[in-house]
Amino acid sequence: MQEDKKAKVKKGWLAVEVGLEDDDEGFQRFVIPISYLYHPLFKRLLEKAHEVYGYHTTGPLRLPCSTDDFLNLKWRIEKESNHHHHHHLPLTLSFHSC
Repeated sequence: MQEDKKAKVKKGWLAVEVGLEDDDEGFQRFVIPISYLYHPLFKRLLEKAHEVYGYHTTGPLRLPCSTDDFLNLKWRIEKESNHHHHHHLPLTLSFHSC
């Protein structure tokens, strides 16, 4: 869910900023469930964020990924969660920006 920058984040959720430095659209803010942090695809995105931004940043967690690719990743995680792991999607990041 895309959120207003001033909205407070509920317990169990995490604010992230998604975007690429050279993208004209800038960063967009999303609020995601903390459970995403444990998903293998999301962990790879976190590793990339560490490579790009390091561990010590201020504000929401920044993810170096286009908004479209992030929404695709989010959809894949939600789809897998809804199937209760009966049908596993490939654990590769095939996105051009993630």
